[in-house]
Amino acid sequence: MRKLLFAFGLTSALVFALAVHAAAPNFAGTWTLDKSKSQGLSQRVQNAESVSWVITQTDKEITVEEKIQGGGGPPAGASGAGGPPGGGGGRGGMMGPMGPRSYNLDGSETTGEAGRGKFARKATLSSDGKTLELVNKNMFTGQDGNEITVTSTDKLSLSADGKVLTVARHSETPRGAQDSTMVFNK
Repeated sequence: MRKLLFAFGLTSALVFALAVHAAAPNFAGTWTLDKSKSQGLSQRVQNAESVSWVITQTDKEITVEEKIQGGGGPPAGASGAGGPPGGGGGRGGMMGPMGPRSYNLDGSETTGEAGRGKFARKATLSSDGKTLELVNKNMFTGQDGNEITVTSTDKLSLSADGKVLTVARHSETPRGAQDSTMVFNK
């Protein structure tokens, strides 16, 4: 009887953990960057008139599209490495806007080719079910012929009322690591 109760308890705990893990918070919507609450922003983002993220989400996939309006930043090609495929390199540095990025919510990796290189993307939901980690890895050949890898990891979390999106970003580029926190309002 004890073994049966133990097995039932263990099975219930596993089912509950899988249910929590399978249901990501709904991040869908149009989000506008609040620069006054954000930290460590790139020059391009800091100088932009507006920055927004348009997020679409289904049970199986999340897509993030970054939109930057106006502002300055380094001129095209100023990154020295040519920038990542799929955008960004000629538009304000190595980690500029990258067009829509889609991630599978089942934890499987998405791979493909863009521009002069390849990308790999993966989404992972935290064990508490409150934070979604999006890893975007771009591999491409720089102007000097060397292979370059640029990785960004975004940890998305929502406020209790669902009106504030906080993104903790860690980027690794040939220039080094950079951390930033972006706060968006719906």
